[in-house]
Amino acid sequence: MLRDITIGQHFPGNSLVHRFDPRLKLVLTILYIVLLFAASNPLGLALSLIFLAAMYAVAKIPFKLILKSLKPIFPIIVFTAVLNPFFFSGEGDPGVKLGFLTVYAEGIRYAVLMAVRVMALIAGTSLLTYTTSPIVLTDAIEQLLKPLGRLHFPVHELAMMMSIALRFIPTLIEETDKIMNAQKARGAQLDNGKMTERIKALVPVLVPLFISASRRADERATARGGRCYRGGDGRPRLKVLRCEKQDYIDLAVCIACFAAILASRLVFPNF
Repeated sequence: MLRDITIGQHFPGNSLVHRFDPRLKLVLTILYIVLLFAASNPLGLALSLIFLAAMYAVAKIPFKLILKSLKPIFPIIVFTAVLNPFFFSGEGDPGVKLGFLTVYAEGIRYAVLMAVRVMALIAGTSLLTYTTSPIVLTDAIEQLLKPLGRLHFPVHELAMMMSIALRFIPTLIEETDKIMNAQKARGAQLDNGKMTERIKALVPVLVPLFISASRRADERATARGGRCYRGGDGRPRLKVLRCEKQDYIDLAVCIACFAAILASRLVFPNF
């Protein structure tokens, strides 16, 4: 069940984070990402992590899901963290010197902070998708972009495309697993050999996956056309998004926490 939840990127629940208005949740997620780069000192990042851990605790999301969301990008984080110290110049004597490569203490500090910041960014955006279903998230995006409709921007079409894309992700992942297992059963070496050989071995996987995705998209378009779907203005909604009193209380608490984190950068810039 944990694997299915991870694929769908939605962890069902009835916590305060789950019930929070998706429009405010999306805006706060964007503000949190900006805050990670604005309050980039160790104290600010530590407070950001504490806030994120508290949100995960309130949402009652297992720690395993956080690790699974970080697992795909963990090699990239390690790779950038290892390279950053060699390209960061500092003051004073170098800590380590390997031939023409010099590592300063400031470079190591910067690499650690960058790695922590990226992990917090991924975990923060994952919290949004874990606590918000794709349909509700799409409705929130459409509501937030609605003012652009006055400029003849296709808001509804964009939201519909995002909704279909989000709903297709689990299907495409399962389809990829089936194709890879079928190719391995035929003797394909997908996990062995050099990097170039692995890339070439993915061609028999990508081609049928692309054909399957095109077929599913055509079937979805035919089904919508058969039901005379038009969308846009006048389309009724099963659930209308409205902010309740609890949403405003939660918003005020989050803004207060964000202000405290940002103040830590201003009051303690070197800590």
